[in-house]
Amino acid sequence: MVDYDVLIIGAGPIGMACAIEAKKAGLSYVIVEKGALVNSLYNYPVFMTFFSTSQRLEIGDVPFVSINPKPNRNEAVEYYRRVAEKFSLNIHLFERVEKVEKAADGLFDIQTAKRNYRTKYVIVSTGFYDVPVLMNIPGEDLPKVTHYYKDPHLYAFQRVVVVGANNSSIDAALETYRKGAQVTLVIRGKEIGSYVKYWVRPDIENRIKEGEIKVYYESTLRSIEPESVHIDTPEGPVVLENDFVIATTGYTPDFKLLKNLGLELSGDAANCPVYNPETMESSTKGFYLAGVVCGGMDTHKWFIENSRVHAVQIFEHIRSLQS
Repeated sequence: MVDYDVLIIGAGPIGMACAIEAKKAGLSYVIVEKGALVNSLYNYPVFMTFFSTSQRLEIGDVPFVSINPKPNRNEAVEYYRRVAEKFSLNIHLFERVEKVEKAADGLFDIQTAKRNYRTKYVIVSTGFYDVPVLMNIPGEDLPKVTHYYKDPHLYAFQRVVVVGANNSSIDAALETYRKGAQVTLVIRGKEIGSYVKYWVRPDIENRIKEGEIKVYYESTLRSIEPESVHIDTPEGPVVLENDFVIATTGYTPDFKLLKNLGLELSGDAANCPVYNPETMESSTKGFYLAGVVCGGMDTHKWFIENSRVHAVQIFEHIRSLQS
């Protein structure tokens, strides 16, 4: 017995786009999501602004109307919730997929934390925001350390060290500074990251130039203590009194989950899942990949705006198999 034609792992924008295409194709489907709807976006900083325009974040031909040309996190979360309502998408939230196996009859057996499914096709669209890249230094597990920056108010009037050079780091540095925090940036490279949003770059450069935000370039944290941090800099070790560390050091796909699902990985530095770029089918027939997860460690390769097409590619291929 087949429960659904298609099971989609991940209720982010691309997983939802896949569900919409399944409905168009007349296929039964279910989305299984370990957290909330658009869980990664939910965990973004509260006041984050997207690099993309609202039009380029649209799915299902549903207009995304925002106050400004570039929408913020709150507008996006609301938009995708309304899309889910409009299409009455079949979504099982807070249900983690634990195992996928292909049976002898060609169908997939999927085990989750709550139930079992059998499907003809599986689509993985799990993003990359779940597993932070750790610094692997003493004190990283202290309560004052976070790899997920949310709201600047927590850091008002505190001594904050922000680790990283790209958008998450720069946003955290600027927002906490404007709530009265004493902010120090620790950057491994020689300059601010090349991916920093063009309208934000002048702001951070001017704050650094005026000495309002201190920065250590070509530097790394050596260790974290309850009331201080130890930094290795080109001029030698530095010890700073410190209340909080925001370590926005990047994120990776959940490679453990991908391996448990039976996906083949490239094995190189990017560690991308292996797939056909024309059909998005993995090395296992009937098992597809969609969205940011396709980039492996290269998390700057795929975004909502350029991976929406994956849903169309997948269902064009499924239709061709059924004709």
